[in-house]
Amino acid sequence: MLMETAAYLERIEDLRAQIGKILQTVPQEALNWRPDEESEAHEMNSLAVMATHVAGAEHFWIGEVVGRLPATRNRDAEFETVVADTAVIQQKFETVRSQTRTILQNLTQEDLDGTRQARDREVPTRWAILHVIDHTALHLGHMQITAQLWQGGQSVDSPRWFQRLK
Repeated sequence: MLMETAAYLERIEDLRAQIGKILQTVPQEALNWRPDEESEAHEMNSLAVMATHVAGAEHFWIGEVVGRLPATRNRDAEFETVVADTAVIQQKFETVRSQTRTILQNLTQEDLDGTRQARDREVPTRWAILHVIDHTALHLGHMQITAQLWQGGQSVDSPRWFQRLK
């Protein structure tokens, strides 16, 4: 594996692990809770929705765009997610983890320097990978705040960068 893609993979896996930790530490009833439950607009999503969306986005950008796998993502369905426990989400994360690892391990320097088709536009391969990191980090922050709100403002265990560095 290229050193560059190994570094990208390490960041993606770290962010995904932090999301997994949040999902494992909140009670099951918190998984589908939205901070604005009374609103029908759904501007704020549940932890289950955000985790499912993160897995879907990673599958799209790494799997379908970078890896050129057949299109299977149903983005709209991600925002309708309701779960009984974390098992379904953990399975989605395991599937996307394996897929991402395989694709990034097999990228060549030429692939990384090239472009990929993302729907109706061409994007640099690096941009697609970095977008996954950026997007996952954004939603991790949303999930940390949602978990904090669920816990009545109590902080969420979030190790600092140097505690997570391998």
